[in-house]
Amino acid sequence: MSLESISGVFIKSKKYWLIYLIFIAVTCMSTISARNFVNPQFVIATFVIVAVMGIVCIVYYFMHDSDNELYKVAFVIILCFGMMSALIVPIVDVSDELEHLTRAEITSQGVMFPHWEGGKNNLDRLYNHTSEGKYSTALNTDVGFRTSQSHMFFLNNRENTVFETPNDTDKISKETMLDGSAFEQNPFYGYLPQGFGVFLAKLFDMNVIWMLWLGRIFNLICYAFIIALAIKTAPVLKVPLLAVACIPLSIYQAASVSIDSMIIGLGILTIAYFLYMYKSDAQSLDIKHVAIFCTLSLLLGLCKLPYLAFVFLILLVPRDRFKDGNILRYMLLGILIVAFIGVLWSTYSEPALMHSWRSKLNYMDPALQVQYLLDHPFAILRFLRLIFTYTVGITLNGLFNFFAAGSANHYSDHYTLITIFLWIFLAATLLFYPNNVKFDLKAKLGSLLVLLMIFVGTCFIQLLTWASVGDTNIGVSARYFLPLFALLPIIVSFRIKQLDRFKVSYDKYAMVFIIGFMATLILAFATKYY
Repeated sequence: MSLESISGVFIKSKKYWLIYLIFIAVTCMSTISARNFVNPQFVIATFVIVAVMGIVCIVYYFMHDSDNELYKVAFVIILCFGMMSALIVPIVDVSDELEHLTRAEITSQGVMFPHWEGGKNNLDRLYNHTSEGKYSTALNTDVGFRTSQSHMFFLNNRENTVFETPNDTDKISKETMLDGSAFEQNPFYGYLPQGFGVFLAKLFDMNVIWMLWLGRIFNLICYAFIIALAIKTAPVLKVPLLAVACIPLSIYQAASVSIDSMIIGLGILTIAYFLYMYKSDAQSLDIKHVAIFCTLSLLLGLCKLPYLAFVFLILLVPRDRFKDGNILRYMLLGILIVAFIGVLWSTYSEPALMHSWRSKLNYMDPALQVQYLLDHPFAILRFLRLIFTYTVGITLNGLFNFFAAGSANHYSDHYTLITIFLWIFLAATLLFYPNNVKFDLKAKLGSLLVLLMIFVGTCFIQLLTWASVGDTNIGVSARYFLPLFALLPIIVSFRIKQLDRFKVSYDKYAMVFIIGFMATLILAFATKYY
C-alpha cells in the first residue's frame, strides 16, 4: 500500500481516532491518583505510546475493513496491547502466576507431566494435616517438583517492577531446587507456548527476567493466533467474539504465563466453530466436523473441567447441515468419548491438588461437604441464591479488576467509571449487535443450558474444593467465566431493525472502543504500578 493511500486512510478515519483519544484521556484521568503527579514521566510516556499505537491500529483496521480480513486486525491489536501488558505488569503479579511459571519452566525441560519427588519417606502431600487450625503448618520441605533455582528470584520479587529490583539482570541459574506447587493437575499443552519462551530464555543465556517476559509473550502470541483463527472461522458475530477476546481481563490473562489464556482462547474458538457449523449450507458437513468440534471441546474441558459441557453444543446444529442422516449417533458417541476422557482426567487431576500448597487447607473436605448438602437441603438453595446474586456481581465487577499478588486485598481495584463504560459497551455489542443472524429456539435454550451447566458446575466444584464444610465462600473469580460471555449473542439478541442499516458504522465504533479499553488497561497499570 502506498504512502499516499495510507495517509488517505489516516484522514478518512480521523473522526474515529479522535474519539479514541478523547476516550483514553477520560479513562486515564479516572485512574490517576495523587502519587502519579509526583513522578508523572512514566504515565505521560505510556499515554503517548498507547495514543500512537491506538491510532496505528485504527488506521490498520480501516485498511482491512471487511469481515474477511477482521482476523488480521484481531491478531495485530491483541499482540500490540498484550505485549505492553506482558512487559508492564509487575513480576508474577497475575493470579497464581508464580506457580504457572514453575510449570512452564518444567515444560521447558521437556517434561510434559511433572514428576513429584516425595523425599526419603515417599510423602504424597506438600503439607501434612494438623489437628487444629484452618491451615496445616507441617510443611514437608524435602518434597516437590524439580525446577530452576531462579524460582527464588521471582518468589522474592513478587509484585515488584523491574525498576524496583537490581536482580532482574542476573543470569538464569543452572542449579535446581524443589518447589512444592506446579499445577500438576493441568494438561501439558496449556504450557507449551510459555515453556517455549522459557526454553529460549535459557537457550540464549538471557537475564532471569526474560524467563517471565518470553513466557508471557509466547503465551500471548498463541492466544492472538487462536483468536484470529476463531474470528476467521466464525461466519457471523465476529465483532462480538472479538469484543470478548479483548475484554481487559482477557488480555491481562493472555499476557501472562497462566493457562487461563488457553481456556479463554479455546472457549472462543469452540464457539466460533459451532457458529461455523450452525450457519453452514445444507448437507455440507460430515463426521469430520463432529470430530473436530468434540476435540476442541475436550482440549478446552481438560484445562477446566466444567467446560467439557461445551460438547453439548453439537446437538444444537441442525441435522440438515450434515450429509449423513444418522449423524446423531456420531454426535452421541463423541459426547460419550469426551465425557469418559474427562472423568478419567478428573481421577488424575483431583489427587494432584495435594501436591501443592492447597493441601494445607484443613477446612476443605469434598465428601463431608456433599454430605452436609444432602443433610441440609436449604443449604443448596442458599448456594444457588448466592451464585446468582453475589457471584454474578463479582463477575461483572471483575471485568476491569486485577490481581495484586502481595497485597492484603488481592482484588482491590475500583475503576468504577471504566467498569460502567465497559458494561455499556459489552451490552451494546453482545446483546444489541445489529445483524441478520437468527438462531432458533432450540439453539437459544440449548446454549443457555450449557452456560448454566458451566456456571453452576464451576461454582459447585469451588464449593467442594475451596469452601469449608457448611460454608459458601467459594472463592470464584471473573476470569473463570469469560468464555461464557461469547454465548450471550446466541442466547439473547435484542434486534432493533433500525440498527441493521448502521452495521458498518456500528462495527467501526465497536473497534474504536475495543482498542480503547485495551489502551485503558495499559494506562491503568501505568498509574497503578509506576
